[in-house]
Amino acid sequence: MADQGSEDIARVIAGAKRRGGRGWLLALLLLGLGLSGWLWVGRSAETGGTVYVTEPVVRGDLTATVTATGTVQPTTEVEVSSELSGTLLSVDVDYNDEVTVGQVLARLDDTKLRAQVANAEAALAAARAQLAQAEATQREAEELYETQAELQKRGVVKHSDFVTYEANRDRARAAVEAAQASLTLAEANLALQRTDLEKTAIRSPIAGVVLNRDVSAGQIVAASLSAPTLFTLAEDLRRMQLLVDIDEADIGEIAVGNAARFTVDAYSGRSFPATITQIRYAPETTDDVVTYKGVLAVDNADLTLRPGMTATATIVVTEEKGVLQVSNAALRYAPPQMVESAGGGAGGLVGLIMPAPPGSGSSSAASGKTVWVLRDGTPVEVQVTPGATDGKYTVIAAGDLAEGDQVITDQRDAAK
Repeated sequence: MADQGSEDIARVIAGAKRRGGRGWLLALLLLGLGLSGWLWVGRSAETGGTVYVTEPVVRGDLTATVTATGTVQPTTEVEVSSELSGTLLSVDVDYNDEVTVGQVLARLDDTKLRAQVANAEAALAAARAQLAQAEATQREAEELYETQAELQKRGVVKHSDFVTYEANRDRARAAVEAAQASLTLAEANLALQRTDLEKTAIRSPIAGVVLNRDVSAGQIVAASLSAPTLFTLAEDLRRMQLLVDIDEADIGEIAVGNAARFTVDAYSGRSFPATITQIRYAPETTDDVVTYKGVLAVDNADLTLRPGMTATATIVVTEEKGVLQVSNAALRYAPPQMVESAGGGAGGLVGLIMPAPPGSGSSSAASGKTVWVLRDGTPVEVQVTPGATDGKYTVIAAGDLAEGDQVITDQRDAAK
């Protein structure tokens, strides 16, 4: 650059000699400015016009995580309804009550059903009596038939009379079968009426806690169109689950068995442990954002957590021990590219007199697969293979880096 400036100055002095007079003054002025610029450039080169901000390559443990939000829910939640319509005679449980399997939660008025059961019991008794009568008639018809059959063999009984005894026997057998069918029908009808009577007592299907009670004594329940929800029960609240929405960009990193911790607004500063137990395949789309439901098992032995609490979970997806790491800023760094002038760049006398300001130019795009290492005061580009990241540091799986190498994360003008 100094040689180019010297040639320009020589040309200016030669032209001034030809012009004479004031040309010498102009030549001396240009010579002074040129020397000043040349000295400025030399001094900048000696002192280093660019200061690089660096961070060392470190070796240590790295934990990569994924964040997701969701709600705490019971592992099993059951809505209890009534199969029958009627008036609620009593409600036997309230909010937060613990219940056992089969415990009565409420009772419907069963006056009508008790009458129907009594009627079915009477019909059953009548059917049994009819069967007994039919069986007696059958025995009588069978005996008469056998007697007449012996007499017919001897030729004592006319054939027409024997046919009558045979028909009576067959009718008696048919009457017994009909009576048996009537008895079966009566038994089934009684069982049905008794089942309906038992359903007037609305019982808990699980052991758990009453989360919600939507009815009161005296309220009319109409189950003709759809079964109304009377109670909402949750299974043992000491074992809960956290349902979180995982972004589609993160779903490939998460697997069943990953450990996690989560926080809820109710307990600031406290985190709770959890474990991924299921990742559902069905997508959920909200405002064009696709997520997948993750299920985390939660131990709630102290009953601190309550159903419906909003939680923010941090799921551990990778844990690596003793690995090389660089700052993420180093992977984003790229040195600026100088923009050349239309007249051939910053060379020449004008460039010497008016050098371009430090840092002018456009920055090249960082690929994320290279870092710049400061070696002997000179930036050197190094190809690397990045691995897992925790958002601040990234594991270097391969590359010509060693612990303690100074990677460049930024640069600035020395005068600043």
